[in-house]
Amino acid sequence: MTAMIQSVRRSLFLRLLLIFGITIILFFLILSISLRTVNQNINAIETIPDYFTRNIESVILDIGTPPNLSNAMRLAGELNWSINIHNPIMRWSSDNENRLNVDESLYNRTLTSEAEVRLINDEEIIMVKTGGYDFYLYQRFFDDNNFNYVVLYVGVSLAALVLFLNYFMVNKLLSPIHLLRKGAERIRRGDLSFRVKTNRQDELGELTESINHMADSLQSMLEAKRQLLLAISHELRTPITKAKLRMEFMPESIEKDQLKEDIQEIELLISDLIEAERLNYEHSVLVTEPVLIAEFVNGVTEQFDYYAGGLLIETPDSDEEFVIDRLRIRLLITNLLNNAVRHGENNPIRVRISFSNDQAVLEVEDQGEGIAEEHLSQISEPFYRADSARQRNTGGFGLGLYLCRLIAAAHGGEFIIKSKLGEGTHITVRLPRHPPDITAEQLA
Repeated sequence: MTAMIQSVRRSLFLRLLLIFGITIILFFLILSISLRTVNQNINAIETIPDYFTRNIESVILDIGTPPNLSNAMRLAGELNWSINIHNPIMRWSSDNENRLNVDESLYNRTLTSEAEVRLINDEEIIMVKTGGYDFYLYQRFFDDNNFNYVVLYVGVSLAALVLFLNYFMVNKLLSPIHLLRKGAERIRRGDLSFRVKTNRQDELGELTESINHMADSLQSMLEAKRQLLLAISHELRTPITKAKLRMEFMPESIEKDQLKEDIQEIELLISDLIEAERLNYEHSVLVTEPVLIAEFVNGVTEQFDYYAGGLLIETPDSDEEFVIDRLRIRLLITNLLNNAVRHGENNPIRVRISFSNDQAVLEVEDQGEGIAEEHLSQISEPFYRADSARQRNTGGFGLGLYLCRLIAAAHGGEFIIKSKLGEGTHITVRLPRHPPDITAEQLA
């Protein structure tokens, strides 16, 4: 018995089977009892109890011949029966309603020399002929339909109660699924320190443990990746610094200029990698302050006045204050404009600032070469470039738009890219007035 209980406790399938089995049995019991009760009520008025068939002569004797109507009324009340008395000059009934027309009754069987059972509408009545009087006795009418409805309502209520208890037990049984969903969502958002707590020993308990172990593995791998990336980036800075110092002693030449450009690109790549890692997942830390957003964007765009195609800056009549990380939003705007300048083909670039639904909307639109549709879903992934040849004259390492997306996400905003090949690219960044408190959100 103990082994069976342990098996049930450790098997979600067996517990569900047990719950639904008990539910089916209870349903059959409730329906069976309800229908049996209704049938008994229906049949109760069709059959005369043996008591009356055995004692009918004593009942007639108590009434007397000629009949004592007071005694007949008293007996009708005590026995809960209707009594009709007929003779050629009188017709009397104990009930005003007189629900049966006894004259239409048909012979069924004989009880005594003076009494017989007759049928009317499939209901048995007793007729006694004595002393020149016809006595008819039958069960008093009662509203069995109402009683039957009560029985059915009680049965339905009990069935509903069983269903409710069934739902409650199944919901309690599957409650870890809600915790697992919440845990998976928090892990998806980057909170790899979150663990789903449960003391279940069944399949859901095993699944919970598997998810917790998966989060442990992911956290270890990501932390190892982060530490490796930071260590490599740190170690690379030393030889790069030495190379820059040695380069200062080299005579001026084209090779020196090219070497300087290459070293600057390597430094930029390292900086972008470190910044991407800081912004990614739970490592994101913003240094925020209130800023007039339109004025700030205007200030960043001034460094691109050299662009031959020209920048068209559109700002609203009144500026609004938003809480942002100035350095990172500056990086976002700079990357967007560098990308537009690089691919704008000397056509005008439009920069538009607007406010909608308590959000700042930054739009950068160029009229350059555009991006093919098959690349749009991946263009903001790290190191992805639409130029499969990855030629340096196309510029960039494939990190610019990736950083822009991370910066927008860190501020709780959206990063949307729309582009058509040969027509240009339109990038929209939506920023809320206040960036979300990541820690508070995760704890909620």
